[in-house]
This record gives sequence, C-alpha cells and structure tokens, in this order.
Amino acid sequence: MLEFVHQGARLAFIDERPAAQSRGNPVLLIHGFASTHAVNWVFPQWVKTLTEAGRRVIAFDNRGHGRSQKLYDPASYSLLKMAEDARALLDALAIPVADVMGYSLGARIAAFLANAHAHRLRSMILGGLGDHLVSRPGLPLSIAAAMEAPSIECLVDPADRTFRSFAEATKSDLKALAACVRGARQSLTEAEVFAFGIPVLIVMGTEDNVGGDPHVLANLFRQARVVDVPERDHNQTVGDKLYKVSVLDFLEQSVND
Repeated sequence: MLEFVHQGARLAFIDERPAAQSRGNPVLLIHGFASTHAVNWVFPQWVKTLTEAGRRVIAFDNRGHGRSQKLYDPASYSLLKMAEDARALLDALAIPVADVMGYSLGARIAAFLANAHAHRLRSMILGGLGDHLVSRPGLPLSIAAAMEAPSIECLVDPADRTFRSFAEATKSDLKALAACVRGARQSLTEAEVFAFGIPVLIVMGTEDNVGGDPHVLANLFRQARVVDVPERDHNQTVGDKLYKVSVLDFLEQSVND
C-alpha cells in the first residue's frame, strides 16, 4: 500500500490502473464505518470490476480505520476533516476531477466532499445512505458505547451487537471507532443537497434499515436516481451484482452525457 500524510494523519491508499489505456475518469472509493478499503472494495471485487471497465481506481483507509493512523480525539473525525482527506488524496495524485463513490459513512464523507469542493466531483454514487444524510447526524451514540463495552456479550440492542461484531471481524481499533462515531455527527441541509449540480446515483438494499429512505433523499437532489437492490440488507448490498451493473451503467452514461 501507498501512504500520504494530511492534517497530521498518516493515511494508506491504493491506486490501481486499468491494463489498457482508457478515457474513463478516475474513481475515488470511500469505505464505510469499521470497514477498510479492502473489505469494502477489494474483497467484493469492486476494484477488479472498475479497472476491467477501464477505470483508474483510488481507494483509501479512512483515518482511524484499516492501515491508516488511529486517532482518539472525536474532533479528529469531523466529516469535513474526513472529506478533506479525500480531497488531499486527489491533490497528491494530481487528479483534478473524479467520480466518487462512498458507502454508508463513506457516502456521508462523499457528500461532504461534494458540498465543500463540488468542482472536484464529476459524479457521485451514494451506497447505503438515504435521507439520514439530512435528517440524522450519523450513527447513534450507543454505537460508540458498544465499541467501548468490555465484550459483545454485554450488549443487548441488536444494532449495537451487529456493529460491534463487524468491527471485531475487521480487526478494528475499537477505541478509535468510538471516537469516530462521536466526531462524525454532522448532517447536510436540504438546501445544501439541492445545490449539488452533479449527477447522483443512490443504491440501497430493500432490507437496509441503517441509512434511511433513498427515494426521499433522491428527491432533494437536482438530478438523482435510485437503484433498489432486492432482499439485501446494509452489509449484503456492497457486493451485489445489481449494484455493480448499475454503477457501471451510471458511469458510462455520465461519460457520454
């Protein structure tokens, strides 16, 4: 993996290029909470799918996640700071404009990147996130407490147990994740969302009960459409074939528009 430093944080990333020359724009991928670039994008074959479609793929581990530096002050995890990490990576690679796809927390980060630096995004794909982008500030604080619990056996709430189990499966730093939950509690306004002038694709599983209603969110954008992935929950949607096909079609259409 490659590394760069931004705002005092050491961040790990990959930069994968297609085998043949292509006019396809670079795609920046931003993973979700307690995940990593590998869990979210490599293992489900996203990087392979996109590079085979002629795309240059950049993916990084968010601060506090994966191989990136672990920070323990919630103030280090504001969504604007995490969005600026993404912008700084594009700068470091001399990429002026990219298509950006985020999943769950990564989708929130992508939206904050678009809000702060709209000219850097050619299009945006939001996976696993609906109207909670504007109606809720992020994950409930109980998730932070779940990260700090002595063990998963201490947890009663199913959502708390699910997030703790996933964090343990990805071998995450639980203390850093607790700080992330507390620090990344910001939302956008409906006016900010409406101001986005880029094409937006929203993808969510029909059994996803984490991110809110994708159709309500889509109606807030100037140009957005929704793909409902049947019988998939928040975690299952990531690697679904319909998700991949829809993204490839969306990116191809964006190229031709």
